Amino acid sequence: MAEKIRLEIVTPRGAVVSEDVDIVTAPGTAGEFGVLANHAPMLSTIKIGVLTYKKDGNEHTMMVSGGFCEVANNTITFLVENAEFGHQIDVDRALLAKERAEKRLAAAQQQQEKIDRARAEAALQRALARLRAAQREQH
Repeated sequence: MAEKIRLEIVTPRGAVVSEDVDIVTAPGTAGEFGVLANHAPMLSTIKIGVLTYKKDGNEHTMMVSGGFCEVANNTITFLVENAEFGHQIDVDRALLAKERAEKRLAAAQQQQEKIDRARAEAALQRALARLRAAQREQH
């Protein structure tokens, strides 16, 4: 039996995942990275994106938004703003959020609307990550 690494995903609302897994792949700000059992200690910032982990041959997909990750003592801990399993994502709502963010960014581009561009871009990235997580979970 292959060795496992302890996965902990925590949001401001509490623990979302706490289990032993085979591998974790996460969206670091410097690029996507994977972690297996007995990985060297490390710290990383996490960007909005899709986190996946495998446990007993089954892949699980989540949308995560901004935070930090620490690997130490055969445990990988994520402290993120938000984490949603792909199968729990409301695809219609995510599509509407994507369209809203795209319209706001287009309006800002034409300077028709004074908006916080960074907020609109973050909203678009969250919507896209939710859609990717939901789509990957269906396969």
